[in-house]
Amino acid sequence: MGLKRLLLSISFLVFVYIACAQTESENVYFTTGFKIGEVSNSSAIIWTRLCADSIPVPIHHQQKEKTFRPPINFNNNAPVDEMDGAVRGTFGEVKIELFSAKDTISIDWAFVSALKDYTYKRKVENLKPNTFYNIKLTGRKGAEFSETVVYGSFFTAPDPNDIEPVLFTSSTCQLFWSYDDPKRGFKIYDEMKKLKPKFHSQTGDYVYYDKPGPFVKTIEMARHKWHAMNSWPSLKEFYMQTPLYIEKDDHDLLRDDAYPGRAPLGEVTFEDGLALWYEQTPIGKKPYRTQRWGKDLQVWFVEVREFRSDNTIEDSAEKTIWGKAQIQWFKETIEASDATFKVLISPTPIVGPDRPTGKNDNHSNKAFQTEGAWLRSYLAENKVFVVNGDRHWQYASVDSISGLREFSQGAVSDFHAGGWEESNVLPQHKFLRVKGGFLATKVYRKRDKPFIEFLHYDVDGNIVHKETFKE
Repeated sequence: MGLKRLLLSISFLVFVYIACAQTESENVYFTTGFKIGEVSNSSAIIWTRLCADSIPVPIHHQQKEKTFRPPINFNNNAPVDEMDGAVRGTFGEVKIELFSAKDTISIDWAFVSALKDYTYKRKVENLKPNTFYNIKLTGRKGAEFSETVVYGSFFTAPDPNDIEPVLFTSSTCQLFWSYDDPKRGFKIYDEMKKLKPKFHSQTGDYVYYDKPGPFVKTIEMARHKWHAMNSWPSLKEFYMQTPLYIEKDDHDLLRDDAYPGRAPLGEVTFEDGLALWYEQTPIGKKPYRTQRWGKDLQVWFVEVREFRSDNTIEDSAEKTIWGKAQIQWFKETIEASDATFKVLISPTPIVGPDRPTGKNDNHSNKAFQTEGAWLRSYLAENKVFVVNGDRHWQYASVDSISGLREFSQGAVSDFHAGGWEESNVLPQHKFLRVKGGFLATKVYRKRDKPFIEFLHYDVDGNIVHKETFKE
């Protein structure tokens, strides 16, 4: 009798396993959501990934209670599909539909491929300026299979002569294991969503290849970092209704202080890191670009890793972070702009101050003093504000020579903050806080006079600092 029950139990489990496998094989999921990138007044790039799992692998490791909160006893050699936050991809096809009050755009089915990690990226054109669009993504294995649907929404940018208020948010430096909400991920995303930003700028270090949980050794592990991060509910929901302009820095490209020619990370080369970044983000072919958001705002997004010199060589007029082509493009577009306010969004600091020792890879360091001094002077002369990433503390600073103003967002959580002593207030600092949070930038008119406002928020959505400037 006991044997019979055992055999029945085994048969039942086998049946359940087969049934689940068959069910899984017939469905696709948008477990990591989708992103709306590079929004202009007439186009947007839609990015998504078809998933085999409806939910990610649950977190099953505890963390050390310290900065960066690495997981305890993490097996870096475990199968990637079993790691915390893992989401397998799957073959299938995607269809896009966009709806406005007066317009409908439909893009027919297109298959995804294992070669590109089952990701899908498509530029949608012929959109109307300053228009609210609902977006519907449908996925399926094929024409004979059931469909899965997800929804989102966004605004396109206004035309350059339109006077429209704009609020956008920006953030930086997010390690998966530094989450501050065990169910939703990072609290700042839910707080930013409440502000209903017209767009968001993520300024780099979206993931950390060179930190444990896993420490990346293969392309499969590198892709896993993106899957796990994108599956957090707070990120997933935010990006399905907030257009994104994303930049890369060192940790989401390869490793700390990355530059062309830097040694591989395990089997992942610098060139691999570049290919993966373009695969996993809603960006076009050029990493530096500018976008106008009405009459009063133009933003510039720059590239700081692809074209730079070796960090370790002696400083000179030839040593560069941006590269000659990007510098020429930047000067031409800045000088051609008639926007009321110009904002440069940089993955790394330009003013700082940065730590006096151990750092040599940004414009506020002595290693790039020549280009940094020129850039600070040029930006100040052209009345450009700087929003920067990379630093794990919040600050507002003014360069003592040029008068250039810079606003640092801080890391996404208090657990990820650090690198500076809050008591070490220098003359450049107008505000200093060694905690996590985000930045909101607000452009508006009052009695027909244009203003720009920079607001630092903590992780709970409280304003901790504000500076306002008029034309």
